Formats: sequence, C-alpha cells, structure tokens
Amino acid sequence: MKFSIITHAAHKKDAEQFYAYEPYVREMNLWCKHVTETNIVAPLSTDSITKIETAYVAQDITLTKIPSINILSIKELIKTCVRVPIILWNIYKSMIWADHIHIRCPGNIGFLACMVQTMFPNKPKTVKYAGNWDPNSKTQPRSYNIQKWILSNTFLTKNCKVLVYGKWSKQSKNIKPFFTASYSGAEIDGPINKDLNQDINLIFVGAFSKGKQPLKSVKVTELLRNKGYNVYLNMYGDGEQFKSVKRYVEKNNLNKFVFLHGNQPKLIVKTAFKKSHFLVFISKSEGWPKVVAEAMFWGCLPISTAVSCVPFMLGNGERGALVADNVIEISEVIESYFCNESNFLQTVKKAAIWSQQYTLEKFETEIKKLI
Repeated sequence: MKFSIITHAAHKKDAEQFYAYEPYVREMNLWCKHVTETNIVAPLSTDSITKIETAYVAQDITLTKIPSINILSIKELIKTCVRVPIILWNIYKSMIWADHIHIRCPGNIGFLACMVQTMFPNKPKTVKYAGNWDPNSKTQPRSYNIQKWILSNTFLTKNCKVLVYGKWSKQSKNIKPFFTASYSGAEIDGPINKDLNQDINLIFVGAFSKGKQPLKSVKVTELLRNKGYNVYLNMYGDGEQFKSVKRYVEKNNLNKFVFLHGNQPKLIVKTAFKKSHFLVFISKSEGWPKVVAEAMFWGCLPISTAVSCVPFMLGNGERGALVADNVIEISEVIESYFCNESNFLQTVKKAAIWSQQYTLEKFETEIKKLI
C-alpha cells in the first residue's frame, strides 16, 4: 500500500534518514509499519537535529519538500501567495500517487490538504486532528474552524475517518474519537508508590509559550514555598518564554527550588515523571495533551485547566484536579492533597489505571483497523 502523509511538521534529513518531532514520528512509525511505501509532503529544515527529534524507522520513505507558510506579516503573506500554488500541486500529486491519504491537522498545510482531498472522494483517507475539537470552544483561529467544518461535512469529505480527541455530541459520521499513546505495556514496572512525607516534586513539561503558561507553574511553586512546604519544580521544554521564566527564577532567588532543564529526550522525562508527585499544567488550548496522559501513566497527578478533552481524561476530577487559571486557587488545590494523603493516593491510582490502558500496543492495534 502506498501511503501519503501531508503535514506542517518540519522535517530534517541526515544520512538518508528523515527526522521530526519525536512524539509525532513515534506515532507515524506505527502507521508506516503497515504500508509498503510512504511519501511525506512536508517542509524540510536545514537546522540541526535536536534532542526532541527522532528518525522514521521505515525504509521505503520519500519526502516531497514544500515551503512552510504563515501570514504573520505583510512580507510573509506575499511569500505565502506565491508558495500556495506550489504546495497545492505537490499535495495533489501525492494524493494521486497514494492508496491511502493521511492528513495532519490543524495547520496551514493541513488546511490546504483538506481542500485538495475533496477531489478524491473514492480514496480512503484518515485525518489526525491533533488540536482542540471542542465545538463550543471560542478560542480557535478561524482557519481551524474552517478545517473542522470541511472535515465534518460528509458531502465534501468522503471515505474519511477524522480522528479527534474526546467524545463530542452531535458529530457527523466522519468523526471518530481517538487517543494517542507514549509507552508500551511492557514498561509498566509494578505498583506506584508515592508519598507526601518527604520532598514534594512538581513538574512542568511542554513548550515555553504563552499558551502553556510555564510561569504559572513557577509562581505556584513559589507560593507553596512561601507557605512553608518543601516543594521543588522541575521544568522540561523550551520556547520563546524560556528566558523570561529563567529571569524570574533568578530575580526571585528560586534557583534552589526551580530547575530549568530545557528540551530532554523521552527517557529523561519519563524518569522525571516517575519521581514527581504533581504535574502543573495550566494550558489555554490543547488537543490530547500527551504530558497529562504520560504523567498519569507514572502516578504523577495532573493539576490542569479544563481545556479540550482534559475533563474526559481526568474523569471530571476523579483522576486529577481541574482548576481555574489562578495561581492562588491552584496552590490551594495542591495544598488540599497535602492535607489528605489518602485522597492523593486513591486519585493517583485511578489516574494510573486509566492511562495505562492506552499503551502503544493498543494504539497500533487501532491504527491497523484504520488502514
């Protein structure tokens, strides 16, 4: 089977292998195991390969290079107008070639692919919508809403399964609730044993961006320290707010309690989850936040805003805490677990049981049914 992937994810090449963001490649490696040839339509970067990128393992992979696009300035808008016909042509060629079309959304390239796929009503297609599918969300960009409308419209989008995070009412037959996975069942190494009688470890994992609000996690830690609790925060990730968070930590003399590790490989982050008690994740928008599921897998209790399918993941509070975007409230919720350790342990157990059902093995089984 010839398999076409259309994505905005930046790819890199080294020694005849293609690399991209590790969680994305980890998933695509499972898809590629069940096809004979793969063509990726994606931007190709010349930057160095980073710690959070990994290689595709399949051999029969080709990449059709397309330019990246955005409309963040007049200059980029003009460039985009020139590039769009080139991108559309390359997407069209790959779709003609393919036996199965796979589109990654939301994003600018996914937006174009959503339009082109309407010309192939008879070809089987899957779309992975990795953003927030919540139909009641008021914070989505207009282009995302247009993508969701095209994909939900069974007249425009035929012979397609649109994989979305969460279960939402009044959806078309195209829409299929789905999940993602990070760990194998073989990695589960016995009962989780966490207690709150010694040092308490908080963790933040993700992009240092406005949407992820990493500084909120620092301020929660600072507030708990000021209340006399022996808490520490380990932060993994990078982004445009990394320097400002670092300045805040240094200015407020938090260096002994808040540790910024930058981007780190999956194994290091996994070890950190296993040592941590709480994930502090105050994000404004998500699809299926992998860090929440990963934290739960290792008995690290999520403290998160109720965005996208997070309430579903946390069982509306049975498997973690849903909080408002308020540092004082967040710190008080964490403090409430300090005062009731049995509740903490019961919630951690429920979280781990739920998350550990979503293994890579189950994920691959479900993917095989789609191809």
